[in-house]
Amino acid sequence: MTKTIGFIGSGKMAQAIIGGLLKSKLYQPDQIVASARTEKTVEQVTEKFNIKAGFHNGEVAKQADILILAVKPDLHGPVIEEIKGYVKENTVIITIAAGISLNFLESAFKKRIKAVRVMPNTPSLVGEGMSAICANDLVESDELQEVIRLFESFGQAEVLTEQLMDAVPAVSGSSPAYVYMFIEALADGAVQQGIPRDQAYKLAAQAVLGAAKMVLETGKHPGELKDNVCTPGGATIEAVTTLEKQGFRAAIVSAMDACTKKSKLLAGDK
Repeated sequence: MTKTIGFIGSGKMAQAIIGGLLKSKLYQPDQIVASARTEKTVEQVTEKFNIKAGFHNGEVAKQADILILAVKPDLHGPVIEEIKGYVKENTVIITIAAGISLNFLESAFKKRIKAVRVMPNTPSLVGEGMSAICANDLVESDELQEVIRLFESFGQAEVLTEQLMDAVPAVSGSSPAYVYMFIEALADGAVQQGIPRDQAYKLAAQAVLGAAKMVLETGKHPGELKDNVCTPGGATIEAVTTLEKQGFRAAIVSAMDACTKKSKLLAGDK
């Protein structure tokens, strides 16, 4: 890679991306520049990643061939107003904020730009992120592939149409919260049966990790994998039957529907 990647904002998600880029050797420290609002964060990313960091958003925008806006949704307007005079003509501009549309980016810059919208999730912090990506028609194929490689440096990525982006929080953005609740419930059940709390969390979390890995690496349908665990007349099918009676699947689907509706509401006209 010979391009420079810039980060406006250096919070947890930005640091997860920077860490992934460096760990995968996709970029070198001297190819990454970042800005932050506090001296503490500037010092933190400088020491942790050995990259250039400062307080001036415009300086980052001026250098970047790929510019990631890693700030909260409500800060996009003011930040874009601050940097739009510094951004180079062919810079690919990426937002990782929920609800910020490609149209909003172009409207804020008041011109056509190479705009990409990405929705990563918090497991990115441990190198197991899932990122949904969409881009406008100005982003060329090789540029899109570079963005995909960037986000695959700390997990996996899928390209979707923008119409589907509001559905992403329910299935990958917010869903880690549901999984944490599931792990907590599994651990509570284990504790009820006498297993110590710390061991219960480890048993539950590893089981969830392993099951997810089975889906990704075998390519088998989740239903088939579930059936493989359920021996006739056994304990697992008894548990599965109980979950079905309690509306396990219906509760998840209902939660996802509520999440999607709320995501659309929060997005508004952005």
